Amino acid sequence: MTILADQWGIHPQHFWLRGRRPEQPIHFDEKLGMWHVYGYPEALAVLSDPKTFSSETARLFPVEIDQSVFEGNLVQMDPPQHGKLRKLVSHAFTPKTVADLAPRISRLTHELLDAVADRDRIELVADLAYPLPVIVIAELLGVPSSDRDLFKEWATTFFESTNQFSLTDHSEEQERDFQAQMDQTGVLLAYLREHTAERRRKPRQDLLTQLVEAEVDGERLTDIEAVNFASLLLLAGHITTTMLLGNTVLCLDLHPDEAARVRADRSMVPTAIEESLRFFTPFALTHRATTTEVEIAGQRIPADRMLAVWAAAANRDGRQFARPEVFDPARNPNPHLAFGRGIHFCLGAPLARLEGRIALNILLDRFPELRTHPDDPPVFLPSPDLTGLGALPLRTG
Repeated sequence: MTILADQWGIHPQHFWLRGRRPEQPIHFDEKLGMWHVYGYPEALAVLSDPKTFSSETARLFPVEIDQSVFEGNLVQMDPPQHGKLRKLVSHAFTPKTVADLAPRISRLTHELLDAVADRDRIELVADLAYPLPVIVIAELLGVPSSDRDLFKEWATTFFESTNQFSLTDHSEEQERDFQAQMDQTGVLLAYLREHTAERRRKPRQDLLTQLVEAEVDGERLTDIEAVNFASLLLLAGHITTTMLLGNTVLCLDLHPDEAARVRADRSMVPTAIEESLRFFTPFALTHRATTTEVEIAGQRIPADRMLAVWAAAANRDGRQFARPEVFDPARNPNPHLAFGRGIHFCLGAPLARLEGRIALNILLDRFPELRTHPDDPPVFLPSPDLTGLGALPLRTG
């Protein structure tokens, strides 16, 4: 895996994909000015305690940011406001609502694959793994899925930097990264603001209309809250599935014996997806800020300190997972942290899992072979925050 990780461009910070384990489950990084949490029980404790480990981390950023961009953003919210806003859209992701999307997901998958049916090679990300979840979430929100090239441009800017976020770095490079992200955020929010204003004038049967009409404690969301909420759903609603599907296909390619088992026994598709989430965790990193002095794994951490919680490393912790370096599509139980844990558990996890199951089954049905080629290797996204593919060329025959 060491050679492949380097060849594929996996970020150097992801040492667990290079056969190494952390010396300690948690340690302070003087260069970045934050604490790294690598261990599974330690990460689980942090993610499960929002009172001690706040999600409102922007207050510790080393550069000034317009705080209005976080209004209505669930990722940057703590209780009780987090719970109130989460309830507004939770009904859109209930088991029944998600299950009802299955026929549409199946039709879309076939349509996208029909478009490349006459080729002996496909590029999985561009041909299926990206457009499928984008179309689904765009239709749910009520924005044009034909604008998906715009969505990709925005998402790419947010995750294109190869540098890890630092509290001590006041360099021009980090300033430029922040500014580029803020600029693209402004474009994205302006786009959604137009659609939000239109929904206030002419309501529709879509999630965006429900957001502008929703009330929290008798008050409706402000425009900026509704827009920020929608932007999170639009971006997070497709990125996870894109990486999940690409990562699962790559895992099967790397392990042909296991791939044969999954092809022969489709009841293993769900557990294969769960194992790929553990093995190549899409959102490798999340952040928290301490609200008080606390002890983790024997280390005293003061209040107002940033924690980098590496779910991807925790998912390789031998204290929790037997043979953590082995891809086992039958692994059960598999309590990975790929979707988070606690109050911030991924709202769209049921939808991502459904999209992954349907798409993978159809891929296996339509293509007796799906193989990478050494002359055209996978390309991983450069961001240290992510473990996901930017391109996955495959031979289909």
